[in-house]
Amino acid sequence: MSQTRPRMTNLFEQLGLDSSEEAIQTFIGTHQLDADTFLTQASFWTEAQRQFLEEKIDSDGEWALVVDQLNESLHEDSVNS
Repeated sequence: MSQTRPRMTNLFEQLGLDSSEEAIQTFIGTHQLDADTFLTQASFWTEAQRQFLEEKIDSDGEWALVVDQLNESLHEDSVNS
């Protein structure tokens, strides 16, 4: 069992996405969601990615905190406008 503390880079790796800091910032900047779109409803996820995110949210563990951080980051524009 991995003792790695979940971080945004780990989440992106688990999602099969580029996990470099630059790639994460680019992804977040180019995938902003409107206020009415929940993270797992976003059209850009594959079904496997969507299931992974839902499982982590439902687990309410350390991964849920990182997924919530991603959710907040993807909604920055809708909150700040």
